Amino acid sequence: MSLISFKDVNKDYHLDAVIVPALKGINVEITEGEFMAIAGPSGSGKTTMLNLIGCVDTATSGNVSVAGRLTSELSDKELTNLRLHTLGFIFQTFNLISVLNVYDNVEFPLLLRSDISKNERKRRTDHFIEAVGLKDYAKHRPNELSGGQRQRVAIARALVTKPKIVLADEPTANLDSVTGQNILDIMKHLNQTEKTTFVFSTHDNNIIRQACRVIMLHDGSVASDTGSKTCVL
Repeated sequence: MSLISFKDVNKDYHLDAVIVPALKGINVEITEGEFMAIAGPSGSGKTTMLNLIGCVDTATSGNVSVAGRLTSELSDKELTNLRLHTLGFIFQTFNLISVLNVYDNVEFPLLLRSDISKNERKRRTDHFIEAVGLKDYAKHRPNELSGGQRQRVAIARALVTKPKIVLADEPTANLDSVTGQNILDIMKHLNQTEKTTFVFSTHDNNIIRQACRVIMLHDGSVASDTGSKTCVL
């Protein structure tokens, strides 16, 4: 069973009287445990696909399913719950809360979950801070960290809810090549150990080379879909 499904998906944006097609007839199935990239030039539809998976946008036509739920049929509350319980997000600009330290930034999504106890919050937060190599920086604030360290915090925060899917929008764009590779290695390791599905939107050839599957977009359509759909690293 597919974890993510696009069936005949079209997405249009309206700019005054002009209709701009962002996605055209997308048919894609993504299964659990994939480590994959959505690639293509600027304007090809990468971020639009990520936004549809992340339930922050809706298709103009066609069906998008995430974790067995048809997103167009969900209420705002159900979409919020799906994002909170099923999805994790990593942004190229990190999106950390500047007044909170590393520990509090990572713990923050768990505070929105009434089903997780205080002890479990602490266990998970400690585990993922250590998993990304920041145990000694738990009390540091974002402005006291390097770009690579801030991205590690963002990864830990994305994974602390134990989502089935992590969406990463250009996660290495603001990092040097060495730091970017280190971040990628961390995500590959967590893909193995946590069995989390990673979906990247990226221009980074290094991510594209190391992804188990690459969907290449061009002008809103799938130009190619290569690699194993059930790749296990």
